[in-house]
Amino acid sequence: MDVAINIFLILHFIGLAGIIGSWLAVVKDPRVVTGMLHGAILQLVSGLALVGLNEADGADLNHMKIGIKLVVAVAILVLAIVGLKKEKQNPGSTGALAHTIGGLGILNVVIAVLW
Repeated sequence: MDVAINIFLILHFIGLAGIIGSWLAVVKDPRVVTGMLHGAILQLVSGLALVGLNEADGADLNHMKIGIKLVVAVAILVLAIVGLKKEKQNPGSTGALAHTIGGLGILNVVIAVLW
């Protein structure tokens, strides 16, 4: 079980890097890019898998923290989907959404580390 948890934890970190890294890559010319969407999907799926695996392993989890992180992750995913659709229709118009996605990604890290 520990191997599976560690694999999904690594995937979770890669998803986080996809969100924040994509945002940092376009911060001078902000727009929503596909890396944000792919990172959000990976983070959401791997986070849910981590919760399930840890529950099955008998770990004592903070469900309030997990719930808040889930809401933030879903918000990131929705913003990425909406932003990509808007970006296709009107290139360069999604700067505020890109900054929001990056900020929410950092918020999720802060919640994970400090709570």
